[in-house]
Amino acid sequence: MAIGGRNYTTQGTKERILEAAGEVFVAHGFQSATVREICRKAGVNIAAVNYHFRNKENLYLATLRYCREISFKKYPVYPDMRESEQPEERLRSFVHSFVFRVLEEGKASRFAKLVAKEYVQPSKALDVLVKETMRPAFTRLFAIVRQLAGKGPDDETVRYCCMSIVGQFLFFLYARPVLKRLFGKASFKAEEIAAIAEHITLFSLHAIRGLKG
Repeated sequence: MAIGGRNYTTQGTKERILEAAGEVFVAHGFQSATVREICRKAGVNIAAVNYHFRNKENLYLATLRYCREISFKKYPVYPDMRESEQPEERLRSFVHSFVFRVLEEGKASRFAKLVAKEYVQPSKALDVLVKETMRPAFTRLFAIVRQLAGKGPDDETVRYCCMSIVGQFLFFLYARPVLKRLFGKASFKAEEIAAIAEHITLFSLHAIRGLKG
């Protein structure tokens, strides 16, 4: 395909569009982002978007999946651990992977930022996100917390525990403007992210163990 006097492979053009779309959707959200701006940033014309994705909705869903693939490749949602591992270590691995996906700067955090925008302004893609990403991850977290909590707490209590764990992740994602004003910083180095993840792990483990009485 020739665009602007240059030749791009079909796959190369598609990836350029997805890269540009990731930046634009993160900056503006689905509703406010424009295909025109995405094309300008990708160095392609609108016909290329129509050819590969047909419309903005399809492009957005493809971008979510593309960003998810990049994020989960670096920080797997299902870390490579044996089921025989202690539940404390499985929770630690789950939390650390999640926190790094949320707080790291760069491409690996784009998916979390896009999902955060879906929480505030849901699009039709939210149902797909829940089915393909959120429900499987929550199911795995539920299994870990259930094992930690034992037979005492009912399923509703275990679900609340899972929500509380996820809520700690999301605080650092949503509260960055407040953190900047309170503590003078809104971004974190790798060692700081690891420390946050470990704090969330230990805090959560202590709370879950407390349910046993």
